[in-house]
Amino acid sequence: MRHVDDIVPADRRHLLALPVYAHLGTIRPDDTVQVNPMWFEFDGEHVRFTHTNYRQKYRNLQHNPSMSLSILDPDSPFRYLEVAGKLVDVVPDPEGAFYVRLQNRYGNPSSTPPRDKEDRVILVMSIDRATRQ
Repeated sequence: MRHVDDIVPADRRHLLALPVYAHLGTIRPDDTVQVNPMWFEFDGEHVRFTHTNYRQKYRNLQHNPSMSLSILDPDSPFRYLEVAGKLVDVVPDPEGAFYVRLQNRYGNPSSTPPRDKEDRVILVMSIDRATRQ
């Protein structure tokens, strides 16, 4: 298995560390694409998202684990990074702790978990390929 450093181009790797909104694409059960802006965190190997276990994106990933994330370079919107992979884990987050961590990362300082905390999960995405412009 190739390491993320061998997959993601060095001149775009910094985009995975920035607290910018990215667009996550998944495939609905009818084989159409759903794309939504998402908060994310990169741990050096995987991309992690906060979500619930009852929304459409979660159901999409249960049907087809393929995922793709597009990140625009905030300093030059003509540059982007797209990483593609699959759902490799769903981690329960019944206290909403990961949601709180991400809301702080994205500039909304708070220690208050979301109202739907008992339904919260962390979606863990592999990075299997990357493209850029």
